[in-house]
Amino acid sequence: MRNILLTMMLLLTNSQVETELGKRLKRFRLERNLSQTEVATRSGLSRRTITAIENGEGSTLGTFIALLRALHALDALDDFLPDYGISPMAMLKVQEDPVKYASKPRKAKNTAPWKWGDEK
Repeated sequence: MRNILLTMMLLLTNSQVETELGKRLKRFRLERNLSQTEVATRSGLSRRTITAIENGEGSTLGTFIALLRALHALDALDDFLPDYGISPMAMLKVQEDPVKYASKPRKAKNTAPWKWGDEK
């Protein structure tokens, strides 16, 4: 069933995906028995903004994050885009040249202006 939904989403335009996401957010909000006003208060957004998102009228990424946070659904982003940590290639680079010796402290650079040497 999930594959069918994924295939259907791939065929939708961006506007249609926004509308679908809005419907899903509305359903998610209603399942938690929250009004748009409650979500607006929790998120710091206006009720009109919540209505616009639920109607598929788009939003900024910051607004979307604020809405997910108000719905206690921010963890859904981690499911969608997990942090894979350090890549295996980066780990190899770190392990290639470990520091073997402590270095001596460097001398402070001379802050006097440079001279040719033939001045008196």
